Amino acid sequence: MRRHHFIAHKLPMVACIAIALAACTASEPVAQLGSIDFSTSGSGRAQEQFTQGVLYLHSFEYALAGDAFRSAQETDPDFAMAYWGEAMTYTHPIWDEQDVPAARNALERLAATPEERQAKAPTDREKAFLSAIEVLYGDGSKEQRDTLYSRAMARLSANHPDDPEAKTFYALSLLGLSQGNRVIPTYVRAGAIAQEVFDNNRDHPGAAHYIIHSFDDPTHAPLGLTAARAYSRIAPGAGHAQHMTSHIFVAMGMWEDVVMANEQAAGVINTNLASEESPAYSCGHYNEWLEYGYLQQGRFNDGLRLLNECMGDADRQDIARNPRASYAYIRALNIVDSQNWEGDVALGMTDSDEFAPRTRFLFAFGDGYAAAQRGDLETARNAVASMAAITDAGSTSGNFTIMRGMVEALIAKQNGQTNRAVQELQRLAEFEEGLPFAFGPPGMAKPPRELLGDVLLEIERPADAMTEYSKAYERTPRRAQTLLGLARAAVAIGRLDIAADNYEELRAMWGKADPGFDALAEVNGFLSASGASQ
Repeated sequence: MRRHHFIAHKLPMVACIAIALAACTASEPVAQLGSIDFSTSGSGRAQEQFTQGVLYLHSFEYALAGDAFRSAQETDPDFAMAYWGEAMTYTHPIWDEQDVPAARNALERLAATPEERQAKAPTDREKAFLSAIEVLYGDGSKEQRDTLYSRAMARLSANHPDDPEAKTFYALSLLGLSQGNRVIPTYVRAGAIAQEVFDNNRDHPGAAHYIIHSFDDPTHAPLGLTAARAYSRIAPGAGHAQHMTSHIFVAMGMWEDVVMANEQAAGVINTNLASEESPAYSCGHYNEWLEYGYLQQGRFNDGLRLLNECMGDADRQDIARNPRASYAYIRALNIVDSQNWEGDVALGMTDSDEFAPRTRFLFAFGDGYAAAQRGDLETARNAVASMAAITDAGSTSGNFTIMRGMVEALIAKQNGQTNRAVQELQRLAEFEEGLPFAFGPPGMAKPPRELLGDVLLEIERPADAMTEYSKAYERTPRRAQTLLGLARAAVAIGRLDIAADNYEELRAMWGKADPGFDALAEVNGFLSASGASQ
């Protein structure tokens, strides 16, 4: 059994000779993906392809990982771990996704039955990996299979205490137990296991990645900062790795880092798409986070540019993502944070039955939120009716409930029913806090407790507004509108020291803000009047 320490480099053929077992040619460079030690019984070339597949797998580049594992199968049709690897690409634990038929098909190409597949694995360790994945794609509900699989990985890790891959995949299996939701004790346990691997190999992409996923909430995010700083360097060839660092950065309100990470991620994706003669990447998960980062920095012109680029992509369905839904979400973020209730972005959207329910809901929310803010109650009520029709048809989520409720609360406020609006927003804020914590930009575009603070400040209850903004800050640290609300509420109750602290933080965040940004003028005016240094 060969033992490989694989580092995938993007180098020409002449340099590859100097790198043990680095699989590359002059015309086909290998992406930089990190370094792992995953020894198997595979032949030399098949092992190289297998290792590259695992590296892609650790960075959730599932399609590329599948290609690598299938290449290993072609090189060595009896290489059992290559089929294990392909089957692993069909489970996405963090996203609560699983394609059981595809995974079973991959395993059946190795052999027809679990017993025959076991016979193809020449070592006890490889038999254990195969045995675990048989459980993952066996009988029972997904929740049952995920639980039994994690137990199998716990045994594998305990029986092979010096195997970093057993530990790493065990940590990932723990993250999958939450079925797409965050269970803090389990996440912390997974993070601790991944940290042990990371401490022994600072170039391990999976260890860094799973540490980040384990700790990407505001309370635990500092525990993942070292891994986040490392991960983009570890795997510059994986777009997801570049984006993934921003999970920690968003949780800590590090907006410059959020923007840089997602600009790099989109750049990697566009490089890959260019090689495939596909349209440029201008909509999608990474650009949703990039938009949010721009908005927190007061870079609304950049946010509008990104939105317009995304709009051009939104009608193209020939790429493996849903650009239309992404556009609808980016638009909602832009409307909420730019507060341009009468601009071109907020006006003129039309619904269509051909849109998916989530896309239609997000468009309706953007329309309704802006209309309610500018006092166009007929449009706002029509938007609420559209949102209600979508949710009544079965498309429900906690975020949908909150978004619809926020527009209804704004309509009540505009009708003079301020107590009703406050009570509804209080209910929605408490409802959100009862949901499992969701990482990243707010899924409902506007945190309901922040909106409650806005309403309380508008009806001249600044002390109560400060309380709500402070609670909102705990969930979304350094969010610009929360900081601005805190500063304004502090001024209103005469706490100029607190106001100065928040305005100073905003001035630091808005160093790249658009010229003429009204809120930045407010910040500078207050700090200048109070004698704060520039």
